[in-house]
Amino acid sequence: MKENLAKLLKVKTIVTLAVTAVFAILSLTGKISPDNVMVIVSMVVSFYFGTQHEKS
Repeated sequence: MKENLAKLLKVKTIVTLAVTAVFAILSLTGKISPDNVMVIVSMVVSFYFGTQHEKS
């Protein structure tokens, strides 16, 4: 059970970092506005840390 939970947390971390990187790149290239990036990344990161806090 602990191994499965550890794998899940690793996947969440990778997904969170990937989403943050993608939206940062889109913002830097001018495809989307920085305001939209801030909203989306804030939602993803808060969901990630919210679910981590709930489990502990």
